[in-house]
Formats: sequence, C-alpha cells, structure tokens
Amino acid sequence: MSSALKKPSSIGYLPDETPSLGKLIVFAFQQVLVMFPATVTVALLTGFHVSTTIFASGLATICFLLITKGKIPLYYGSSFSYIAAIVGMTGASFGQVAPDALISQAQFGIICSGLVSIAAGLIVSRFGMAAIEKVLPPSITGSIALVIGISLAGTAMTQAVGFDASTGLANNSMWIVALITLVATVLFSVYLKGVWAQLPILFGILVGYAAAIPMGLVDFSQVFAGNVVSIPHITLPQPSWAAVLAIMPIAIATIPESTAHLFQLDIYVNDLARRKGKGEYKIADKLGLNLIGDGVGDIVASLFGGPAGTNYGENISTMAITKNFSVKMLGAAAIMSILLSFITPLSNLINTVPAAVIDGACIFLFGVIAAQGIAIMINKSVDMFDARNLAVIAVVMIIGLGGQYGFPGGMIPFFGAQLPAIATAAIVGIVFNLLLSIGKKRG
Repeated sequence: MSSALKKPSSIGYLPDETPSLGKLIVFAFQQVLVMFPATVTVALLTGFHVSTTIFASGLATICFLLITKGKIPLYYGSSFSYIAAIVGMTGASFGQVAPDALISQAQFGIICSGLVSIAAGLIVSRFGMAAIEKVLPPSITGSIALVIGISLAGTAMTQAVGFDASTGLANNSMWIVALITLVATVLFSVYLKGVWAQLPILFGILVGYAAAIPMGLVDFSQVFAGNVVSIPHITLPQPSWAAVLAIMPIAIATIPESTAHLFQLDIYVNDLARRKGKGEYKIADKLGLNLIGDGVGDIVASLFGGPAGTNYGENISTMAITKNFSVKMLGAAAIMSILLSFITPLSNLINTVPAAVIDGACIFLFGVIAAQGIAIMINKSVDMFDARNLAVIAVVMIIGLGGQYGFPGGMIPFFGAQLPAIATAAIVGIVFNLLLSIGKKRG
C-alpha cells in the first residue's frame, strides 16, 4: 500500500530510461515545439537560412549526445549570445538572408568558438570540479541562470501580446490567446497525473492554438507553399580572422551559462532519481564533457551553415516540468528537427503556431529557468549573509538585467564597444569572485 501511495511522485524518465515508441514520439515533438521558435528567431536575426539552422540544430544535438555517451540529456539550439557578433559579420536585417560569402566567414569564427569550448572542457576534465567551482561557484551559476530567465521575460511578454512600442498598444486577441495558453499550461503542469503529467507544454500549446484559430491569428495559406521536399541550403566555412576576433571570444562568456544549465539538470535529475529509489546521476561532475560536447556542437552546426549554439534552457525547463530526461527522447527530437528541415509543409505548419501561443507558454518556461537559478543556490547552500556572495550575486544580476533592459538589444556600450549584457555579467562576476577570494580562508 505504501509503495502504491508513493508511485505518483516517481513518474518520469531518467536519462538512461526509454518511453514506449508512441510516448517517445509525442514527448519528442513537445521538445521540438519548445526549441523551434527561438532557434528560428536566431536564424532570422543573423541572416542564416532557417531550414539549415533547424537541420544543424538536430544534427548537433545527435553529435552532442554521442560525444557525451548519452550521459547528459541536453538539446542543442542556436544561442542568442552570439547574435550581435554574427550580425556584425553578416550585416543582416531581420528576415533577410545574408550573402553566402558573409555566412561562410561567420561560420569560420563559430568553428573557432567551438574549439574554445572544447579547450575549456579539457581543462575542466583535467583539473576537476573543485577547480572549476573556484571560478564558477553556485553564487555565479545560480545568479546567471536567474538573470537568463528574467532577461527573457520582456521578450515573452511583448511578443506574446504583439506589443507595439511606437503606439504603446497591444493586440487584444493576442492577449486573450496568450492568457489562455499560459493558464492552460500551468493548470496542466500542476493537475495532470500519470503519463499526461509529462505533456503539459504540448497540451497548453494545443489549447492555445485551438483558441487562436477562431481569433484569426493562424494563417494556413503558406503551409503548402514551395516544394514538398527541399534540401537545406549548405554553405562552407571560409577563413576570416575578422570573424575569429568578433565571434570566438563569445565562447568564453557562454561557459557560465552552459555550466548553470548543467547544474540545473543535475538537481532535477537526481531529485527524480531519489523519488524512484535509484542511485545518483553525477551529471554536474561531467561539466568538462558537457563543454566538449558544446564545442563539437558548434563545429558540426557551423560546418553546414548553422549559427553557434548551446544547450537550451527552454528544453531543460520542459524536462524539469515534465520529469522526462530520457536521452533517447531528445535524440528522437533531434531526428524530428532534421526531418522538418527537409519536409517543407511540416516546417511551415509549425510556423503557423502564432507568437501569442508560443510566448504565452514561454512566460511559464522562462520563469522556470529563473526559478532553477534559485534552486541551484539553495541546493548548494549558498550563504546569503556572506559579503562576498552578496557582492558577486548583486553585480551579476544588476549588470545582466540592467544591461539587458537598459540598452537596445541588451548590448552595453563600453568605450566604443558593444558588450552583450549576460556574457558581460558572467565575466565580471567571475573576476569579482576571484578578486574577493584572495586571502579568504576556506571554511
């Protein structure tokens, strides 16, 4: 009887567990829906080809899962951190594809950034977690995760309701659909039980989509536009030292973000493992392998014409909410992404999901990313009364959030340069932590 009472809390899939085929497909599709909007947005902003970006995302994910030997359940998607640097190379305007020659030069810079991640991973693997936690303690990784989630709040809110900054007005129909999607997603995540509890994001999006159709927010006219099957546009890297100087350093700044994601994952996977009576999954100890996988993902994606990427917070949030960390499920999602890049009607159909629906769900998802940052600091017992911890957290949060919301595009003007807010916050936090650690005895 007691085991039966405990059973509902142990529903979920650990990294080495596999759902049945039908469930696997549905769970994977949910992950694709979560990944799709942000990955496509990066392509539209940087001038890269959308179908190629989707293809590269799926292929890089498969390579990541293979490199990490199926030990780290993460999905690789296009990173927002690189947007400014890549646009500086391609000169892209939103929705306009950049010339192949400029994309090729940016690809070379992205490949070099991948080498930086691999080098960092090898260093971490060599010197261990104790060394990396001196540089990236929970006070930094937790606050970075918190900043990432909150910095996305403005995007989710404004895009969900079609806010027009020039008029100060929002679209009332989009408000209704966004609220329906948000409420449905939250209610499904809280009240669904059993296997249904692992699909709240998908169900929330479907409810929002159904509400959007009679509101006139869904356009089916372009579903069958173009060929049924089309090969993604492939470009090859072209050496460019300007691209290396512009893009490669961003990899250093994204390491804290990737580390924060891994620590989030470690907390939630091991919580499920305890509930299921399983042994510990030492995911946090695989940071070096994770960074190597990230670097390989960058190289693989860029070889075919995809932008730089990282493991996706949206997918991690979905896994945390649904308690589904199956590596094979993520592999299936990656295969779906690759197929989508070739089958035009399927890709176009997903594109019909309006911003009010996706961003309505993302209001919840981005909040979960921020909450996971708090969970990291609680789980690692960060002393919030310690002056050093308070200083580091304060600096990271204000530079990250102040930079994101205070300057256009989240780019901080600094002596003629444009510094990405979150990356800058991470670097400044690392420097402050190291400086304030001088002479401090380990307690």
